[in-house]
Amino acid sequence: MKKGGTLNILSSILVIIAGLLIGFIILLISDASQAAPAFRTILTFGASTMRNVGDVLLFATPIILTGLSVAFAFKTGLFNIGATGQFTFGAFVAIFVGVNFDFLPPWLRIITSVAGAAVAGALWGAIPGLLKAYRNVHEVISCIMTNYIGMFFVNYMVINFMFDQGRGTSTAMPSTSNLPSMGFDRIFREPFGAAFRSSAVNIGIVIAILLAILVYVILEKTTFGYELKACGFNKDAAKYAGINQNKNIVFSMMISGALAGVGGALNFMNGTGLSMSIVDNLAKEGFTGISVAFLGLNHPIGIIFSGVFVSYIFLGGARIQPFGFSTEIIEMVISVIIYFCAFVFLVKAFLLGAIKKFFAKEVVAASENKEKDVDEAKGGKSS
Repeated sequence: MKKGGTLNILSSILVIIAGLLIGFIILLISDASQAAPAFRTILTFGASTMRNVGDVLLFATPIILTGLSVAFAFKTGLFNIGATGQFTFGAFVAIFVGVNFDFLPPWLRIITSVAGAAVAGALWGAIPGLLKAYRNVHEVISCIMTNYIGMFFVNYMVINFMFDQGRGTSTAMPSTSNLPSMGFDRIFREPFGAAFRSSAVNIGIVIAILLAILVYVILEKTTFGYELKACGFNKDAAKYAGINQNKNIVFSMMISGALAGVGGALNFMNGTGLSMSIVDNLAKEGFTGISVAFLGLNHPIGIIFSGVFVSYIFLGGARIQPFGFSTEIIEMVISVIIYFCAFVFLVKAFLLGAIKKFFAKEVVAASENKEKDVDEAKGGKSS
């Protein structure tokens, strides 16, 4: 393994450990007598049964994609904080197609839902991309604006076009529009009386992994990816080399938005009966994707593992309420563990600086020893 890869893994492990320790301290302060069993639940619940393992993969699916969305833009010098708006817009289109396009056969309706979500996310991501490219509006500002515009616009569309009065949410996705389980329901299950209880994990996790691999190939193995990264590393040099910077900014934000949009689709097509609530809160999956991207050091393959880890912590943290901890404490612990992961680049920079300082001292010491040996050799010859 390359030294850079080892340093990346070490940085991620250190921030995970630090986040877990701080989370444990919060539990100790809240209720010292129950802190240990609650913390043990956080660490072990996700792997305690095959069904729980399946649920970890299920909940990891959308945040892997929002993590890829953030990382793709970051690799090209952009900070896509608008993944949550693109996620919401993509989810709405996926549900709308799944509910209303019943004239299509199920398999084609599923493909259309996911493709429609990708297009919706891409179009929503194009707005901050165009503003950045042609009006030099900082993408963070425009992404924050499009997040809220998207949220209120989707609320309006749900109320007017597919509102379920009985549930107070969007119309539920019909079962024929949900993603197929691909046999995962027979793998990720646990005994329940005389039968089994299966996880709702489905082909969505496979799609997320394949998209992560595709993003890696685009960024590392294609001319297009090289041009995108060149704009991110040095815009002036990229422009001097004849690369169309404005086009790449727009394309980068569109691809980033498409990934988040697909994440929204897969989140609501998983067969768990999720519907879009009419609330004035931004989808947390988009912001969680930032931590997932940073913990994975913006590497598409690393994001697969960081997404699974974040999902694992969420699943275990949600099960500690029986130990007497309030929901606010639970949210605080989970948030500290997850968002502490955003410090991974700071930890990596610290480790890199320490390594350079250590080797610099070694070089100086070796040089001094060499000079001493030369002087001693000269002295011996003189005598």
